[in-house]
Amino acid sequence: MVALLPGLQPGLLLAWAHSLLMVSLALFQLVGPVPVELGVHDGALAACVSPAHCARADWAVADPQAALQTLLPVIEAMPRTMVVDTAEGYLHATASSALFGFVDDLELYADAAHGVLQARSVSRLGDSDLGVNGRRLAALHQALEAGG
Repeated sequence: MVALLPGLQPGLLLAWAHSLLMVSLALFQLVGPVPVELGVHDGALAACVSPAHCARADWAVADPQAALQTLLPVIEAMPRTMVVDTAEGYLHATASSALFGFVDDLELYADAAHGVLQARSVSRLGDSDLGVNGRRLAALHQALEAGG
């Protein structure tokens, strides 16, 4: 490589390679298709088909709608997370990983009939999320218990 680029300093070559990698990653983020099972179906969020890349929880709360509103600013403040849709009692957000841009879908549903806030976080691509979705829900549950 050095013979092909005479006079190029190794540090400059490394910086150039790093820049090329970052541009490539930005152009080819691993987004994946939007899951068809998103949303509330028969009064509930979808079950997790595989716990290896999905986490699901029901949190007992006195007022599910208030709990959802408590978590909205928490979700909006999460890094690389964007609220995509909010409807009465429902929230859909996407969260992207820092390095490769893998996208996860986060859903919350205020189930007033059962006194629970349903939560689901699922990866769009891959067979394993390395526990990211479970940790995301645990952090949201902790924020809910702390009052936002």
